[in-house]
Amino acid sequence: MESAIQRISESVFLGLCLKVGTSKVVAMRRDMMGINDMVENKTTIDGFCVMLSGSQGEGFRLKESDLDSMIWPKNQRVIWELSQSQYYNTHRQTLFLCDYSDSPPGFTLLYLLSPSMDRFLRSVCVTMYNRYYISSSKLRHIMCPTSSNYILHGPCSNGTFGMLEYDHAFCFVCDFWPPSASSWIDRCHSWPQPDVVGDIVQSGCHFVAIGHKLGNHEDHEWRISFSLAEQRLINSMNHCQFLTYGLLKLFFTEIINKGLNDDDKLLCSYHTKTAVFWAIQQNTIPHWCPQNLLGGFWVCFKLILKWVYEGVCPNFFIPENNMFLSKMHGDKQHHLITRLYGLYEKGLTCLLHSPSIRSHIINVLQNPRISICTDEQTLISKAWFDRFLYNEIARNEAVYFNSNVQSCMRYLHTIKQMIELPLLTQFQVIMLQKIASLVFCKTAFTLHMETNMFENKLRYRTDKISCHMLKLVARFGFITDMQYIAMYYYKTLRYMNALSIIEMIKVKLAQPYVLYRSNEDTEIYTEAVGGQSWSTKMRQAVAWHITLDDRIHYISELIPEQQASLQNKTCALTFPPFILLYMLEILCYLHVDIMKTQTVLDDLQTLVQYDEGQIIDLNYRDISWQILGICQQVTGNLHAALYSYQQSLRQEPYHKIRTATKMRIQGICQWNPSII
Repeated sequence: MESAIQRISESVFLGLCLKVGTSKVVAMRRDMMGINDMVENKTTIDGFCVMLSGSQGEGFRLKESDLDSMIWPKNQRVIWELSQSQYYNTHRQTLFLCDYSDSPPGFTLLYLLSPSMDRFLRSVCVTMYNRYYISSSKLRHIMCPTSSNYILHGPCSNGTFGMLEYDHAFCFVCDFWPPSASSWIDRCHSWPQPDVVGDIVQSGCHFVAIGHKLGNHEDHEWRISFSLAEQRLINSMNHCQFLTYGLLKLFFTEIINKGLNDDDKLLCSYHTKTAVFWAIQQNTIPHWCPQNLLGGFWVCFKLILKWVYEGVCPNFFIPENNMFLSKMHGDKQHHLITRLYGLYEKGLTCLLHSPSIRSHIINVLQNPRISICTDEQTLISKAWFDRFLYNEIARNEAVYFNSNVQSCMRYLHTIKQMIELPLLTQFQVIMLQKIASLVFCKTAFTLHMETNMFENKLRYRTDKISCHMLKLVARFGFITDMQYIAMYYYKTLRYMNALSIIEMIKVKLAQPYVLYRSNEDTEIYTEAVGGQSWSTKMRQAVAWHITLDDRIHYISELIPEQQASLQNKTCALTFPPFILLYMLEILCYLHVDIMKTQTVLDDLQTLVQYDEGQIIDLNYRDISWQILGICQQVTGNLHAALYSYQQSLRQEPYHKIRTATKMRIQGICQWNPSII
């Protein structure tokens, strides 16, 4: 029986490596997100630091993985006792002192020590005990922008950039370890290692703007955040421990919380993370290895069941902070206990309810003698690793650049300095290269927007700079990034130049080794570019979606869609590259050879109507029908355009452009009443 469990554990380990990632893939993801943090923090001059956190910061790329970022001011610090103020220049830095005498464990009030206050701090202060305290609720509402790009979500402002959803949490930083968490240091005998403990303690903690629901000052309290410490702990896990955490996340998503709305979900990913931390530190599993993966899972599951039964979930750093205190009670608690105990009685067979895990268990049960390889190096080929790499590069392009030339130039200066650092990993170097490509692109278009009304000589000079930058975009980016050059040529009325670039892109995309979506022939890819650097592979053999920042007008015909996107909490539009390529070609031919527009329009219509997810991602059907409608409208085929816009409305509203679609339909019907 023990041997069977070990073999099933190995099979699940294999499945999780393919689902969650091998140790090399996860390390690559963390490296790339880390370099984004470095670029942001070295570039910003507006006084804020940024740290990416959440599941994606930990290295997960599951469907439900969130991208969180913590943002804090550089010139404001929190201290635990007055003696710590000696380490700061109070003329340049504003200090807050913790007052946790009347707050639940893990929470505190922050009162202002510095006598001078700027207007912003005054606006978020309340007076208590003859002192000025920073109100978490006031600051939370002020820091959630009034524009429609964000909504308030707990202590965070929630928004989207393209298809990526994210949470921003404004917080304050403290350079000192909390006194209430000192017992954690004493518990670290076997895990984590002393150097990790020292690094965590030296890094201090943060305070996020949310109070305890049962606290005396809920609206004004701040919660101590150990996000940075937790990230360091997860990075110190071996891969089996990390996959155990991943298995628990899948278990809760696909089984425990399946079908529940957010209000009914008493357990979340943070509770699973806490359980894994406690299980590792208490040495409940002697060997965290592939053969013992399910044993580690079961220990953590039983620990969570015990917590739910007792109504006590001790915070890993401050055990006195019961994270169940305000929500684990009454009928909901009883229902959850019943549900968890029912799964506990089934034993490990409860995992058969998980779509992600089921097949790997059944595979061993049906084939008891099957050979299972747990060597991570042989699980994925180099070509498949390249796929993961390119996906990560596209996902992690720094997307929060300010749309002005000065900001873009600061980013370029930072990247130039960082590319020469000796300790960068190979993954970070290629990520820096792609970020540079993005900055060059934004700089070129922003420069054109800001100087378009200037006198001819200056426009000529800036045009040469923009063209040079866009050539660098093509040199450092994917094949499809060449489309930015074509867009710029179209925008500046150089239609033949744009058509020449479009033809070059078509030739490159027609090569059988190009990786894009449904292309599974990695052998041809390996044969063609296998020995090349990642930089060369990107430029010659990788196609990707095109993302247009809504704050920059690349193509005038898409302005209504960009405005609708901005109004609906989205900062960018993402296009299938082939769709946008056809659109550019049609727009250019309208000015140089109108007879050829119909041929290209027919090709675009065939692609949109008959593609079954091979070239156009199903999530991009709304924007694809929209592009077809725009092209039909500009060529004068209003009946077809109306039909395409109507089809766009029938798709999943992934890009949130329905306002623009309805506006275009209304425009057609107003000018041509007979078309209705």
